[in-house]
Amino acid sequence: MSTETTKKDFLFDVQKIKSDFPILQRKINGHRLVYLDSGASTQKPIEVIDAHTDYFKKINSNIHRGLHTLAEDATNAYEKTRSHIAKFIGGTKTSEIIFTAGTTESINLVAYTWGETNIAEGDEIVITDMEHHANLVPWVMLAKRKNAIIKRIPITDEGRLDLSDIQNIITEKTKLVSLTHMSNVLGTVNPIKEIVQIAHQKGAVVLADGAQSVPHMPVDVVDLDVDFYAFSAHKMLGPTGVGVLYGKEDILDKMPPFNMGGEMISEVSFERITWAELPHKFEAGTPNIAGVVTFDTALTYLENIGMENIHAYETKLTAYAIKKLIQIDGLKIQGPYNTINRGGAVSFTDKNLHPHDISTFLDSKGIAIRAGHHCAQTLMKRMRTIATARASLYIYNDEADIDALHDELFAMRRYFGHE
Repeated sequence: MSTETTKKDFLFDVQKIKSDFPILQRKINGHRLVYLDSGASTQKPIEVIDAHTDYFKKINSNIHRGLHTLAEDATNAYEKTRSHIAKFIGGTKTSEIIFTAGTTESINLVAYTWGETNIAEGDEIVITDMEHHANLVPWVMLAKRKNAIIKRIPITDEGRLDLSDIQNIITEKTKLVSLTHMSNVLGTVNPIKEIVQIAHQKGAVVLADGAQSVPHMPVDVVDLDVDFYAFSAHKMLGPTGVGVLYGKEDILDKMPPFNMGGEMISEVSFERITWAELPHKFEAGTPNIAGVVTFDTALTYLENIGMENIHAYETKLTAYAIKKLIQIDGLKIQGPYNTINRGGAVSFTDKNLHPHDISTFLDSKGIAIRAGHHCAQTLMKRMRTIATARASLYIYNDEADIDALHDELFAMRRYFGHE
């Protein structure tokens, strides 16, 4: 898809989009690749691949340090991506956009800086029963260090947050509420704005894990009024090793730095060290410059389609996938069947087959899905299962991909003698 295409005149031509992704032309075990693991990492269009190569061909240099042309070009490209991200997520200040290695590091940054400073014995940290380990382990460990209390927002059997007792879960003792915007297992899109309002009324700060939401729908962090928001480039057509932490400027200003070293300082002596201004206070050392610069092209690709168009298309495709999969006797979808406030992470179990066997069989037919606990072991316990198989959808998937999944799941059950 040409980057000259505008959102206004774009028609969702999936075959044209597919043609932009070279890896989708690959054969797996003699079959066409049906890639249904975008919740783990998305594939890359040729524009992004070329942008990564062009960086090394044309402007490779360290940033913020040199006065030569290459250094200035690299710095400008790096900071251009920061400005692009600020606009992409609702028009924040560039000083509020911090580059990290991924969503996991973004959340840990908050835990080890804001958390260590603001959480004390007896304070409450509220999370949910559907969190990825990246948004659970840092808070559990922080609570252990500080003798704080972890409280959980439960989920219903359908896989939605149960907010019936939310006023008693989030209290005046709550210092932090940290929750996923969209579950990587259930596909559930949580009512972040409503929860933020309740948390702020009680004086609590809110962090949202946006790893599964920013790639799939319009996100406006200013409208949501979250205090922190974290996401990753590799789940939205960009490279691995690039994450983003958005934080409100007044909160970031008061936080100590995370890593110590070059770039994050203002003045250094043996007697006194002062920190650099935002956002550089949190960006020590040489970052993944090529990845950040490349991410700019991925954002443009998504914008040319339009995040509203992406969300509408994926909602329709998710509904089709659920409709097809529930036709298979003995197969259960874990998560909401209704696609209102639901994304394209479709997890399922088969009463007779382990998810690992399902994944291995499908791979033999060229279909890539994820199987396991999806870094959400506490959620698996709530769902009374040890693992699920997960098909996660993106812009390059279509009904033919869903049909292939459906047909091979039927064939698999015959193969294992369960049909």
